[in-house]
Amino acid sequence: MRNVIVVKSAVFSACLIFGGCTVGPNYHKPSPAVPGVWHEKGPMAAGVSDAVLRNWWTMLNDPNLNCLIDRAAESNPGLQQAYFRIEESRSLRDYAAGQYYPGVGFAGAYSRSKSSENTSFSFPGAAGLQKLYSAGFDTAWEIDLFGGIKRSVQSAQASLEASVESFRNIQISLFAEVASNYVELRTAQTRIQYAAENIQIQQETLSLTENRYKVGIAPELDVTQARQNLANTEAVVPSLRQAERAAINRLAVLLGQYPQDFDGVLAGPAPIPGLSSAQVPAVLPADLLRQRPDIRQAERELAAQSAQIGAATADLYPAFSLTGSFYLSAKSFSDLGRWSSRNYTYGPGLTWNVFAGGRLRSLVRVEEARTCELLKAYESTVLGAMEEVENALTAYTQESLREQALERAVQASEDSVRLVQ
Repeated sequence: MRNVIVVKSAVFSACLIFGGCTVGPNYHKPSPAVPGVWHEKGPMAAGVSDAVLRNWWTMLNDPNLNCLIDRAAESNPGLQQAYFRIEESRSLRDYAAGQYYPGVGFAGAYSRSKSSENTSFSFPGAAGLQKLYSAGFDTAWEIDLFGGIKRSVQSAQASLEASVESFRNIQISLFAEVASNYVELRTAQTRIQYAAENIQIQQETLSLTENRYKVGIAPELDVTQARQNLANTEAVVPSLRQAERAAINRLAVLLGQYPQDFDGVLAGPAPIPGLSSAQVPAVLPADLLRQRPDIRQAERELAAQSAQIGAATADLYPAFSLTGSFYLSAKSFSDLGRWSSRNYTYGPGLTWNVFAGGRLRSLVRVEEARTCELLKAYESTVLGAMEEVENALTAYTQESLREQALERAVQASEDSVRLVQ
């Protein structure tokens, strides 16, 4: 029994010497089981570098799009807001780390006082004017014996990393939205150009049909159908103009500008950007956990919350601190600098919430429940990411087949036009 007591005393002494014992669970990064391959067998290209993936829009080979994305990276308010959240998280991390060091405060005071001479408890000579000068400092240092401060710093550091991943996630979404609206704009402008050409052709066709009807070699039905085709094409133009305006307005907002300040920047038709290759970069499902910032953000938020369990658990144990103060006080300013005017106190302190009505343990259970909640949120984020990629691969594969069918239809239509002519 004596040996056990000696061992326990040695362990407790080691905790005191080497910085204490860190309470609470040690965080382990979750490893969700993901499939080895994608369900959709789409066309994928291997050997694409990470630099190309980071700047994926450059594969569209459009200088205007590159310029828009650079301007969005500099001026988008949502992206700037995410940047300041990083600065906030970094300051909170530094604040938590500052608890490792002692706090020192300086204070100085001067007071004049006079007691009443007409009270029953006044003493001779005590009613005169009294002056008091004082100056000094006090300090306090909490020893992180059970790792409460360490867990707080770990949580703040993980929150900082989560804010960085949130910035990257917003950045990726921003660039994708800029590219998407730019493609929609160029598509609308191209369709407007085609519609104008079709209107001109259909007007000529209507004029020819009317002349044929006047001379009696074409029925009136042909004239009516020609007018109908012309009206249908003219009815498409307002919708295309609306889509063009909406895309320009959206791009202006994404770049942090008012729509009216963006007029003329993207006016006029331009080629629709497209990929030079018909394949997407090859990536395995396991790589998704490493490449997607929304998954990394969810994992870092889980790590930050896990450390909060230890910070709450540390409140169940005693807190040790070293405090001290040193002051000089005197009735005259000339005597304030004398060594005989010193006042000082120092010594260790201990505080321990021995009984709190179960509140502290309830807080620990709260942090544990929040950790389980964020674990499920992380798993949900992984599942959602898998779903998005599967849907994107399916859409890409099916759109590739649709493009091939449309190309055959265009070729057949060109052949029909040639034969009619």
